[in-house]
Amino acid sequence: MLVQSLLGEFLYEAEGTRKLLNAIPDSALDYKPAEANWTTAQLASHIAEVYNWYQPTLHQDVFDMATYKYDKGDITKAANIVAKFEENVLLAKAALETAKDEMMFAEWKMVMGTADPIFPPMPRIQVVRGFLFNHLYHHRGELVVYLRSTGNKIPALYGPTADDKF
Repeated sequence: MLVQSLLGEFLYEAEGTRKLLNAIPDSALDYKPAEANWTTAQLASHIAEVYNWYQPTLHQDVFDMATYKYDKGDITKAANIVAKFEENVLLAKAALETAKDEMMFAEWKMVMGTADPIFPPMPRIQVVRGFLFNHLYHHRGELVVYLRSTGNKIPALYGPTADDKF
């Protein structure tokens, strides 16, 4: 029941992520609001990458970021980022569909090449909600600001936006 509930939210929110990534024009990919920030392309690529973390988060008790490898591909075109998202979202969906409710309460931790956790170990369900879901929503919010700052329209995610006619 728990995994099914997570899967429902995952599917709904993946559609919103898809709409947002599809709204990025190539002309906005190099934009970044400040020197310390990622470019739009880097941020969008990171959003697509979060879906690549579902398998190790749901099916490993320890996620070692020191050994994690990810090929983001060519991020010079928005369509390439969307294609990577589509690839990763299918893998994430499969990882979630094969998860079991009882796995959600097992302790999980992230490390960086040692046994010492990067942050305190916690039940997997907390990691799914925070590290996967909420983390993604945070970055989608940033991307909305990037798009708005570059004069682009924002797709409706939770209802109409200022770009929609009422």
